[in-house]
Amino acid sequence: MVRSVVFLLVFLFCSLLGRTQTGNPETISPNPPDSTVVVKNDPKVDALISFAKTFLGVPYRYGGSTPSGFDCSGFINFIFGNFGFSLVRSSYQLAELGETVPISQIQPGDLMFFKGSNVNSSTVGHVGMVIEVKADELNFIHSANGGVQITNFKTSKYYIARYVKTKRLDYGGR
Repeated sequence: MVRSVVFLLVFLFCSLLGRTQTGNPETISPNPPDSTVVVKNDPKVDALISFAKTFLGVPYRYGGSTPSGFDCSGFINFIFGNFGFSLVRSSYQLAELGETVPISQIQPGDLMFFKGSNVNSSTVGHVGMVIEVKADELNFIHSANGGVQITNFKTSKYYIARYVKTKRLDYGGR
């Protein structure tokens, strides 16, 4: 709340001066088209997301962890491993890493966790990485039936019903 008020005050001040104020990680523009603060991603997160997108369409393979076929945690491990991160292998274990993030504060690079195919289960069984957050979209990339794909969480009844939590890992620069 305090952070939001500070950004609003800086935004108004910059608007009065007719200047743009930049900072890390937020950029405040004097006349944004939708009058919102634009959050810039950490460059490491942008690199992870760009790399992950190169595997769109790679088939789903149970236990798969290579570009010939991925399961959900194999995909996340492969992407992060390419950037020197060594993670645990299963989605259930991945869900124990990092800091829990409220859904209202999700950012690109965060990991979203879901129940598996059984909506009545209480166990994490699927993982995806957030790639884009907008007012009407919360897109995550993941490997599921159909292969590596991007899904809009906000319009997916399947994933909304199975949502468990979101975690933020330390990329060493946030």
